[in-house]
Amino acid sequence: MKENILLIGFMGVGKGTIARAFAREYGIYNIDTDDLIESKENRRIPKIFEKFGEDYFRALEQDTAKWLEKSVKGTLISCGGGFYKVDNINKIGKVVYLDAPFEWIYNRLSTAKNAESKLAKRPLFQDLKKAKALYKERKKAYKKVADLIVDVKDKDEKQIIKEIAKFVGIK
Repeated sequence: MKENILLIGFMGVGKGTIARAFAREYGIYNIDTDDLIESKENRRIPKIFEKFGEDYFRALEQDTAKWLEKSVKGTLISCGGGFYKVDNINKIGKVVYLDAPFEWIYNRLSTAKNAESKLAKRPLFQDLKKAKALYKERKKAYKKVADLIVDVKDKDEKQIIKEIAKFVGIK
């Protein structure tokens, strides 16, 4: 695989889970934009938001996007929920939007084994009303930048990764 694949979608939809499953199945590397940012800043995302604010974090995402475009090839990249806003997203690789209803995403997070930490590491999910409004706002934007939309609601990991693999030409 020469081209990158970017997984976008709302926080908690399963981008990291699908990226790891895809990488295992097809033997490619995967990286996570939030992990890259945390590594560069040497602090967790909630702390970045708390100390510097969302605008600072979005600037870090744009810097990360520029680095990915120049330096990373043939990799699966799971992106933070707001990464779709970077101005060069379609230059980095094929964009796959993992879509699911808000209630399904919230249920996935709140019923996970480590639900408390899954919710805590998502600063924009702390206020459910605001999170739902953000979801509605982002849904249209995700669709605009996506090369492929995958509805993940009633599918298992294998079905999802096969759909992505077929789209990018991996057998």
